[in-house]
Amino acid sequence: MEASAADTSTPLVITIITTRRRPEYHYLLQVALGFLNRLDDCGADCSDFKLLVCNVDPQPNSHTDACLLSQLLPSVARHLSEEVAEAPNRFEQEKQDYTYCLSQSLELYSPEYVLLVEDDAVPLHGIFSAFFQLVQVRFPEEPLGGGLYTKFYHPERLQGYVNPEPMRILEWIGLGGTVGLVLTWLYTVIFQRPRFSWWVFVALTLYAMLMAELAGRHYLLEVRRMSPTLYNVVPATECCTPAMLFSQASARRTLQYFKELQCEPGYAKDIALYKELGKRKERAWALEPNMVKHVGMFSSLRGWYEGEEPKLL
Repeated sequence: MEASAADTSTPLVITIITTRRRPEYHYLLQVALGFLNRLDDCGADCSDFKLLVCNVDPQPNSHTDACLLSQLLPSVARHLSEEVAEAPNRFEQEKQDYTYCLSQSLELYSPEYVLLVEDDAVPLHGIFSAFFQLVQVRFPEEPLGGGLYTKFYHPERLQGYVNPEPMRILEWIGLGGTVGLVLTWLYTVIFQRPRFSWWVFVALTLYAMLMAELAGRHYLLEVRRMSPTLYNVVPATECCTPAMLFSQASARRTLQYFKELQCEPGYAKDIALYKELGKRKERAWALEPNMVKHVGMFSSLRGWYEGEEPKLL
């Protein structure tokens, strides 16, 4: 069914951006089912949330999964609803598709927030608990704390401690020091040492830091799923855009920023948006741990299109 304009205001619109991928994967159906299940789990608290399918495939009627869902969920199709000029490159095309879906979300529902997700980002349990924690507890006075967006996903391979983000280094040292202190105390008790040894403490702290990095920070972050109050909100880093939360005001700013820039190889929409933060002295956030699971094996941007062989992400 086509979404109709002038719907009443809603707290959150979840918009799934989709294009054809290899047909056997059915990513879109997995993501849509995931959100329907999460909404069902959420119950009355999420009863006013809306789910929108945004089909940006150049041949929308050939996207069979999107056509199937359009009979069940509100949907829009870019190449059916407007005349679309050919973009100079795929990166610019992706940016234009993204802005179309974001603008349609605002136009059709006038939401307080938009969660823009790609069609290979399956929601995890607790995603809506995280949303409420973010907007009602962390940023109760100003939507997203005045930030441009909040990322609900960051690649696990980029979540380690050995990364350029200074706050992770401090977190790493703090974790190592805490575990090192406990191990040092156990050492003095077990081996009946008369006093605290700084050399032992430093050695065990370094050992704990090394073990934490080898174990993987993204696995340690899973402990935070015990309660939404433990979720971590940190400054956003450059990559990537599988799941992004915007407030209504920040979404309109984002649309204006995208209108003023052009993407190209090496300057995709995630990089462009991140660089705009610095230029305009804006802020953005990332929520830890991830609230979606990235199931895509192949990039629709760099991979399968018109008979090309897909490229592994």
